[in-house]
Amino acid sequence: MTLTKFFKNKKLFFLGVVIAIIAMFLDLLSKRLTFALLETKAPFDHIEVFSFFNLVRVWNHGVSFGMFNQLESAHIIFSTIVSAITIVMLVWLYRNRKTYLTWALGLIIGGALGNLADRIQNGAVADFLDFHLASYHWPAFNLADSFVFIGVAMLLIEDLFLAKK
Repeated sequence: MTLTKFFKNKKLFFLGVVIAIIAMFLDLLSKRLTFALLETKAPFDHIEVFSFFNLVRVWNHGVSFGMFNQLESAHIIFSTIVSAITIVMLVWLYRNRKTYLTWALGLIIGGALGNLADRIQNGAVADFLDFHLASYHWPAFNLADSFVFIGVAMLLIEDLFLAKK
């Protein structure tokens, strides 16, 4: 590896870490502020923002869509899995040479760390965004979930449409 590539890799790694820290910070801040707002509105279990969108207070002990919510020691199992995946993603980020990939990995890592911090601190992940159409609700989620989704979508778009085959 040439000296130029070495420093470019370090800059991209640093950028990815900054993106991850900002994403994690925004996620944790949004959870704290929303749950505090919901506590002041007690005894209400939600705040209607729009006819199709509520702020709610949901503790997700499982994974996406509440799967494995009843699993004993879920917070330990999922914290371990997320930690391992995050380490792999950090190695990928370190070896990366593309700015686009840096943003995608930074968002995924930041989202994963936001939910991991929740799981470690609370034993569950705080979800609060509730979209619905009449009585059909999308499972509640948070900014960390959104960051992970956006990062994965970026990876898929790059791989399926932008990458030179």
